[in-house]
Amino acid sequence: MAEHKLHPENWVDLYADYLFNYAVARVSDSEIAKDLVQETFFAGLNSAKNFKGDAAERTWLIAILKRKVIDHYRKVNSKKGKAEVRINYSTETDSDGDWLEEQVADPFSKDGDNILENEELGMALQECIDKLPKKQSEVFKMKTMQGMSTEDICNELDINPSNLWVMLHRARTALMGCLNENWF
Repeated sequence: MAEHKLHPENWVDLYADYLFNYAVARVSDSEIAKDLVQETFFAGLNSAKNFKGDAAERTWLIAILKRKVIDHYRKVNSKKGKAEVRINYSTETDSDGDWLEEQVADPFSKDGDNILENEELGMALQECIDKLPKKQSEVFKMKTMQGMSTEDICNELDINPSNLWVMLHRARTALMGCLNENWF
């Protein structure tokens, strides 16, 4: 089996902008997003020994950042006196995808304590998806749940990539608002 090696010396140059954009789209605050990216790099360094090479380096860092975003919302919600969100970071499960979609009833999750919570989040997410405008819902499902390529979606729906990304952004923003209101 080939050894899988990380290259943290390249992380800032290769991934900082992507991670920042990912974070700021989810927390809507550039200072918090910068902090989350920095925390992601530190966590990546601290858990580098757990990198198995099953995913690309960027995908692995995104998985860490997802947990940082979840931790951020957990802290925010705890301060508001709301129920604590107990989706724990696990170094055993390095996976790719958008954190919101990724946490929904993950059949490969090794954390049995979160099964009920994942099912509840899955139901809440589905209810929120059902509230989206039809085209946004369709685009969101095709891109994030079915994993279709941008080109395939654009061809199938006869839209251009700019329209696709605007619809995805609006769908994700609406879903986060809906989930914050109804689940977190």
